[in-house]
Amino acid sequence: MTGPIVIVGDCLLDVDIEGSAERLCPEAPAPVVDVRVEHRRPGGAGLAALLAARDGAEVTLVTALADDTSGRHLTGLLPEGVRVVRLPLRGATVRKTRVRAGGQTLVRIDSGDGLARIGTDRVLRRRLSAVLRGARAVLVSDYGRGVAEVCRPLLEDLLLEGLHAPIVWDPHPRGAVPLPGCALTTPNEAEATRLCGRPYATPEDVALRLAGELGVGAVAVTLGDRGAVLARRDGRHVRIAPPDVACGRDPCGAGDRFAVSAALALAGGVPVEEAVTAAVGEATRFVKAGGAAAVRSVSPAGVPPPRVSANGADAAALVRASGGRLVATGGCFDLLHAGHVSLLRRARALGDALVVCVNSDASVRRLKGPGRPVIAQQDRVEVLRALECVDAVVVFDEDTPSAVVERLRPEVWVKGGDYTEADLPEADTVRRCGGDVVILPTVPGYSTTGLITALRTTRS
Repeated sequence: MTGPIVIVGDCLLDVDIEGSAERLCPEAPAPVVDVRVEHRRPGGAGLAALLAARDGAEVTLVTALADDTSGRHLTGLLPEGVRVVRLPLRGATVRKTRVRAGGQTLVRIDSGDGLARIGTDRVLRRRLSAVLRGARAVLVSDYGRGVAEVCRPLLEDLLLEGLHAPIVWDPHPRGAVPLPGCALTTPNEAEATRLCGRPYATPEDVALRLAGELGVGAVAVTLGDRGAVLARRDGRHVRIAPPDVACGRDPCGAGDRFAVSAALALAGGVPVEEAVTAAVGEATRFVKAGGAAAVRSVSPAGVPPPRVSANGADAAALVRASGGRLVATGGCFDLLHAGHVSLLRRARALGDALVVCVNSDASVRRLKGPGRPVIAQQDRVEVLRALECVDAVVVFDEDTPSAVVERLRPEVWVKGGDYTEADLPEADTVRRCGGDVVILPTVPGYSTTGLITALRTTRS
């Protein structure tokens, strides 16, 4: 089935004020935060739309926006490829501000009282109905501000007409009850308890109860770093463990990451258990990479960081001076192909600058044999420097990038493929320097070794 992923829900403006707290107020036992930088990003359904767009999906966002300062900021932060169907908002745009120091949230300040409304606007209702009917999948990202509630009757009518697109409903304590007929609903453990309204012994118990009572195809109760419980209406259930421990400190946004991943998988025809398994893995990696705090629509200063191509130390210093987040990755990058470019783009999206650490010619020969590299060191560096997503390139001569990691001290170290942290000799160095290791899946069908073999076969 073709068509966009339609995300229906409430958008919020999320603001992170980052600084350091090394002293207390003289008049009260409260920390004084010296502000370094302020980051803004779409929150709620806006974050879901941003994540889906970064995953390569065609996205239509149905949301309510006010014409105020926060609403205009929010609109400007949405990715260009996201089509917005705008509903009226009564009141002010909701803004959630977190004051953070040392990677920890000290206080959150909420403002804005906006509620979605649609009234008797028949033209808008017909437009919404057409948008929903053309969806490849629908994700209801409910944040209790009315969008899900006003769109619910339209979705009910479409289900009665035989809507084939799967509906994933991500509920909220103040929001509407998930719609019967949804393919999947994704409450966290606290939300599931409120929906159930009765005591339960285990997450499996509450998931099974909800699957029956809500009349949905399946319920996935998310359990943070314990994974999720998936229950179906027919009584089957399974506990899905995360692929590894989500050691990040900030789980903000993990529920949106989970719901988006599940919706995209179901849109592709994946069975629900495989979709939830994939969503658990994506949410785990999201938290490990820093959660919503690591999501950047623009750089901290509002412009891209200066591109540097010397030893990488300048790139690290510049991005940190503006309160940004340094990402690094390493490899031979011999015969650069589309799989490499995809990995580098996704790595760059995890922070504010990307430094690529490249094995020298001598290092490649020791690792790969006398016939490698095919492309000489300087040429590999120049090709990488030409990529828009690469901010600096560093060459290292050792067999592992541990020494260069020690110098750069990236907040995120990215590797592609089927690795685990145990496979990476530099992982201990990354963690000792306060960073996180993120493994990104590679694009199937691309391999430098495979390309070299194919070329040599053609020549012979």
